[in-house]
Amino acid sequence: MTDEKQAPAAKDTLAFECDLPDAPEKVWRALTVPELLAAWMMPNDIKPETGSRFAFAGPDAPIECEVLDAEPGRLLRYSWRERSDTGDADGLDSIVTFTLARTVSGGTHLRIVHDGFVQAATPAVAMASAGCRLSLRAYKPKPLIAANAPYLLMRAA
Repeated sequence: MTDEKQAPAAKDTLAFECDLPDAPEKVWRALTVPELLAAWMMPNDIKPETGSRFAFAGPDAPIECEVLDAEPGRLLRYSWRERSDTGDADGLDSIVTFTLARTVSGGTHLRIVHDGFVQAATPAVAMASAGCRLSLRAYKPKPLIAANAPYLLMRAA
């Protein structure tokens, strides 16, 4: 990663941008191949086709998602519906958007936007605000220093 910054965003939005040395095709695979996405996010059954439904295996309950837009190598947008393990409807309803653009060096400019946070989602905001920490290279895991310092890892072949 050559550059990292938190982009300006609305009050209920988290937005991050970073430049990765890997090509958009490789980054796309890390976002859309279930095994690769699970390596840095959570187990899932994603199919990168507009209208398809999938779920992440969340810590308390499944996170239900639907692909809203999928343009291979360019754009992935999906809904994110998080419910408590009691089935409570007061969970997080939001939209996640990944925008990929080829850089002049052949790498990828990645923009991640998570729209729709509400005040109740403050712990998720604290975790995500640690920044865009993405690596497409295999690495030796390091212990987490704090709960709000996640290591996001994309392992793409």
